[in-house]
Amino acid sequence: MATMKISDILASQVSLLQEASEALPHQFSQCTYNLGYIRQAVYLCRTCSQRRGICSACSIACHSDHDQLELFPKRKFRCDCPTAALAHPCSLHHKADGQEPVNALNEYGRNFDGVFCRCGREYDAQTEIETMIQCLACEDWYHESCLNLRERPISRAPTPEPSAEAPSQAEGQELDDADAHSEASSSGLPPALITASMYDVLVCGACVAKIDTLRRYAGTPGVLMVVRDTLGDKWKIIGHPEDQNAHVDIGAESKLVDGATAGDKRPLSPSVDETQQAKRPRTSSPGAESKPSTESSAPAQPCLAPCPNPQAQEVLSAVKDGSSRESAVSLGAGDIFLTHGWRDRWCRCSSCSPSLEANSFLLEEDETYEPPEDPDSGLSLEELGLRALGRLPREKALNGIQAFNEMRDQLMSHLRPFAEQDKEVTEADIKAFFEAKMSGNESK
Repeated sequence: MATMKISDILASQVSLLQEASEALPHQFSQCTYNLGYIRQAVYLCRTCSQRRGICSACSIACHSDHDQLELFPKRKFRCDCPTAALAHPCSLHHKADGQEPVNALNEYGRNFDGVFCRCGREYDAQTEIETMIQCLACEDWYHESCLNLRERPISRAPTPEPSAEAPSQAEGQELDDADAHSEASSSGLPPALITASMYDVLVCGACVAKIDTLRRYAGTPGVLMVVRDTLGDKWKIIGHPEDQNAHVDIGAESKLVDGATAGDKRPLSPSVDETQQAKRPRTSSPGAESKPSTESSAPAQPCLAPCPNPQAQEVLSAVKDGSSRESAVSLGAGDIFLTHGWRDRWCRCSSCSPSLEANSFLLEEDETYEPPEDPDSGLSLEELGLRALGRLPREKALNGIQAFNEMRDQLMSHLRPFAEQDKEVTEADIKAFFEAKMSGNESK
């Protein structure tokens, strides 16, 4: 027969309360619809069947008994729960004349089909054995093996064949907090080629190919890329941060603008000002026409971006063209891993700034909405009981206190003989007391 000490019961109660507080530390009493298009945690309700997203509050208050898939933070997303896009009514947001109109500005990429990564496999948290990393730009999630960071696990299901309807390039979303990669490598697998401690964020190859600044920096110091020279070679890393302190001659054919050789490195600088002093000035960006300076205006800021890495550019050209997908995959997928402090290292000249400003997440971290903290989170059952009691009308509160005191006195009387006889109190003894109480109440 099971027995427990009072100290064990109290310790178990404290542990359960702490776990509940950590799991749900926020209030989920308000839908985020009125906040507009914000970056927030998004959930896909599979029971509702429509390809729509709901906020964390609605996932608990309105769809708690539905099958859901967490999509993690999405930028510029508005909750679909109160809208006409979902037949299930929202219990947190009410509109007198019916539901809100459909959110026209929300984007619904492959994640809203339950599909992640360029491999197009459906995600199942119960069976997935690989660590998945989130792209900073599109907010999709990628398997480490699909990023060429490790061999594909033998037990992993084969990758579906790509189709014309499902392009390999990531669609405009994100899977932060980033928050956005796990510090631990895949369970039971050897360390990845690039471990989480070596970089800060990932940007997938499809996004790199579309953003000029990222494409220019790919494979240069502090912007790691996984490539190989031929199909039979092993994967290697280019863009090691330590290479910034050394001159590397990549090859005689690597002559670029102004006679510079690709591979010229500069010391890593902790700030933008120091970076501008340490980098080698360029008179113009590649492909730009030189313009005569005007009257007495201040000279234009020189471009301080590093010389492009030829091998990285070859891979990204194949990714961007889309006509040579097999070539891109065999030599590299074009993904980049930005090392810590990467936002401070961008060139801010007139040629580079437009690309950065068009993608604001490259300049500063997106603010991610979190529900307000629950004031009751972390309180003991006694504190919660007293708080609930204080909200009752005076007469009901007094009646409740009186009933509690009566039950306490009766329980003490029931347990007194055990104490006098130094007899152990079992679970059955406690159950017998409450069963007697229930039967006594029912007979009244």
